Amino acid sequence: MVRTGATILVVDDEQGILDSLARIFGKEGYGVLTAPDGQTAMGLMREHRVNVVVADLMMPHMGGQDLLRAVKAVSPEVEVIVMTAYGTVENAVAAMKDGAYDFVTKPLKRAYILRTVAKALEKQNLVAENRALRAELQAARGFGAIVGTSPALRRTLDVIAQAAPSEATVLILGESGTGKELMARALHLASARLSKPFVIVNCAALPESIIEAELFGYEKGAFTGAVSSREGRFAMADSGTVFLDEIGELAPQVQVKLLRVLQEGEVERLGGGTVNVDVRIVAATNKDLAQEVKEGRFREDLYYRLNVIAVEVPPLRCRREDVALLAEHFLVRYRDKNHKQVRAITDEAMNLMIEYDWPGNVRELENALERAVVLTRSDVIEAADLPPEIRRTPAHSDSGRILTFSIGTPLEEMERRVILETLRHTKGDKRLAAQLLGIATRTIYRKLEAFRAEDSSDRGTERKFGEASGTEDSSV
Repeated sequence: MVRTGATILVVDDEQGILDSLARIFGKEGYGVLTAPDGQTAMGLMREHRVNVVVADLMMPHMGGQDLLRAVKAVSPEVEVIVMTAYGTVENAVAAMKDGAYDFVTKPLKRAYILRTVAKALEKQNLVAENRALRAELQAARGFGAIVGTSPALRRTLDVIAQAAPSEATVLILGESGTGKELMARALHLASARLSKPFVIVNCAALPESIIEAELFGYEKGAFTGAVSSREGRFAMADSGTVFLDEIGELAPQVQVKLLRVLQEGEVERLGGGTVNVDVRIVAATNKDLAQEVKEGRFREDLYYRLNVIAVEVPPLRCRREDVALLAEHFLVRYRDKNHKQVRAITDEAMNLMIEYDWPGNVRELENALERAVVLTRSDVIEAADLPPEIRRTPAHSDSGRILTFSIGTPLEEMERRVILETLRHTKGDKRLAAQLLGIATRTIYRKLEAFRAEDSSDRGTERKFGEASGTEDSSV
């Protein structure tokens, strides 16, 4: 079957062969390009998207074997069929070793050459589909530990998904415990660098006296105790991704050298010598770097180099819809890990967790669930099993609790949150919720239908990014 849009490049120093094959392929619906020699063929390869090259093996100047190697070097996905009147086994073996799809002999038979081209296109299409499937599976696996369906989280995941295939530097912003490292790992796994190293550097955990050596490496004798040369984290991550956590803690002299890595792709080792590296940098911080720049604690040029794509990870208090999902996820994880027969969370305990503001974000929630699973004497987690600060969460007043929204939150999301929180407060009583909100009851029903339709349309994205995963990564 002819693949729509497929282009065949025919290369032969005999004009009669070019004309004949151009007519044969053209009648079958293929796009056809012709070239009398290898140099011309490579020029056409640069200008056009070619799927299959059919080239004579014996040509002056650049022979078919050399052309085959050049095509595979420039476009490995292009299939090459070589043809010759000198159909020796040696020529066939040499061509196949260099990556030829097939080897045909002259005089050419119309049916055979068409069948060979069709099979080459079929293989090319299969390879492309497999590559796309692997990328999709890796992307899904990378997002698989990210638990939640809230609009705030979906917006963040959408930015991650768009940024991942690029080479742009990404700055991940968010409070401690929101899952910035998990977002960075997801971005790496959804990128073309997924099979390469993912190196994590906690800039706050490394003492200032050694962070420069750890990041950039050093030569033998660079300082007392440097008995041999050592490569740094950037060299270890060559062709992969470096995740610089808590980037706001970097000392000024280290910031200067990091800027050079971003600008030149060069790492200056302690004690002299430079190393070229190909790394993608993803940084994260819970600080306001713009304010740090104003106060002179962070270089302005470095800030702009890092802040090519900014990703905001929402705090847990701004995605309360995800608390129940996260709680159930951690319940299963720590129940299995600690061999406990805990099957559920009571409504009272769950409501307390939903009402709590979680200053430590997802990390605090995870720790609270692990504690509850370990300490409970029952097969369910009750309010008494939760940490004291969560049990002290104030109950609703008659007017309901105060909702907070980040600046820039869309009005549609604010409306959704207010309606759903009011319904939860009224325990699902739509008439009472409408009275509290000052709207008609039918408006509540209409809005709920719209919310359900929106959730249904987003279900595919949620499946891709993972609503809940059994991996041992921290989840957000």
